[in-house]
Amino acid sequence: MTNTRLTDPEVLEWRFPVLLRDFRIRRGSGGAGRHRGGDGVVRTIEFREPMTAAILSGHRRIPPFGLAGGQAGCCGENRVVRRDGTVNLLPATARVEMQPGDRFIIETPGGGGWGEEIGR
Repeated sequence: MTNTRLTDPEVLEWRFPVLLRDFRIRRGSGGAGRHRGGDGVVRTIEFREPMTAAILSGHRRIPPFGLAGGQAGCCGENRVVRRDGTVNLLPATARVEMQPGDRFIIETPGGGGWGEEIGR
């Protein structure tokens, strides 16, 4: 599964011993502007067996820029929430060992806005 290809939840759960616990729009993550940037998504994947997870992602430190006076979108974030509640923030590129009950949360960045907001 990648951030650019939306793998169907049924296919993901059929191919791997995981459960897709959350898959939703990340409201408010797009940058402000006359035309607001698109919102990212949030995915929470719970592992049912020991596995190695890897991620290659972008815009985790530098936000997606806006154009023509539009504001930047929000940066993305990758984190692992362990079964015991411990949270590990991950960089844009990471490899991590997962255990049953651990959750991998991917928040994709929002797009930058375009244009000056009307009334500013």
